[in-house]
Amino acid sequence: MSVLAASGAGRLCAVRAVLPCLWRGKYFSSGNEPAENNPVTPMLRHLMYKIKSTGPITVAEYMKEVLTNPAKVFSQLASVLKNCDISIHLVEVSQKLSEIQALTLTEEKVLLERNAGSPVYMKGVTKSGIPISWYRDLQDVPKEYSFYLAHEFFDVLPVHKFQKTPRGWREVLIDIDPQVSDKLRFVLAPCATPAEAFIQCDETRDHVEVCPDAGVIIQELSQRISLTGGAALIADYGHDGTKTDTFRGFCGHRLHDVLIAPGTADLTADVDFSYLRRMSQGKVASLGPIKQQTFLRNMGIDVRLKVLLDKADEPSLRQQLLQGYDMLMNPTKMGERFNFFALIPHQRLHGRNHQMNACQSKPSPSPVAGFGELVWR
Repeated sequence: MSVLAASGAGRLCAVRAVLPCLWRGKYFSSGNEPAENNPVTPMLRHLMYKIKSTGPITVAEYMKEVLTNPAKVFSQLASVLKNCDISIHLVEVSQKLSEIQALTLTEEKVLLERNAGSPVYMKGVTKSGIPISWYRDLQDVPKEYSFYLAHEFFDVLPVHKFQKTPRGWREVLIDIDPQVSDKLRFVLAPCATPAEAFIQCDETRDHVEVCPDAGVIIQELSQRISLTGGAALIADYGHDGTKTDTFRGFCGHRLHDVLIAPGTADLTADVDFSYLRRMSQGKVASLGPIKQQTFLRNMGIDVRLKVLLDKADEPSLRQQLLQGYDMLMNPTKMGERFNFFALIPHQRLHGRNHQMNACQSKPSPSPVAGFGELVWR
């Protein structure tokens, strides 16, 4: 985590005094809540101490502190792979989350590994007999033929936010509100910051969110897939380089001001899939993003629903199936909010071993499940 050097404290105080203007989000990250609605949480005290010590922090640093600081844990693994002849490798930096995952997957407490030379810090076996290992970094996972699944993973990685001004791009920072006790506010950096290098030269939007951590992970996945095969499937909220201010908070499934009571709400920003595509650097082929409604229809959800309805005897079960289908497919619900994006080897699309059509000089593109229309033969 990058922080400003303590030796620059005097200079930082001068910088804070000349910050040109405030910044207020147009959509979600407003920072407009009245002070009385801002309870002083332990995380808020920690952030205020940090800002007083080193100066305003980036939105990316704010997200790292709120989402990965041991003071707060947000989510748990919710699904189990069954009846597969595979091994599972989980990358998890939070000890608490890994313990929750272990209980969910194995129904027992998994002991920590004591081998100092091994990157695996926990091992176990799932309820269905699948070996499972825990790592703290993707770099430690064995580089073998693998399928990587990232479900609502990239949308919680820290983002840097930038606003276009008459003087060029300026990064959005978080500072202490000098007029209100125990309250944070958005400000614009007075000059260019290092993270500005991530903005495309031909960018036409007036506000941009960039996630360097996502770029690093995509580069690693692309390198692995190009060398050892496999694929990566990313399912997340996002866009293809069109949206601007998407940084928002959720508490109790409701929108929550991101600067209010930090540590009590989940923070998220939509994934920029055009950025992920660029970060793959042509090492692999990318597919998507496509809407969940299209992806699931291509995967045969309509046929699956018909089979389940035909087998359902209870009216309540049939109603449950239809309600679930509506939640997944309705454009006003999850149907068009969730996107799917894939990374696959180039030869998977135009493999050397694929049969050529008699009228073609090149092999036909191989269909990839979910990303092409389902055709029954």
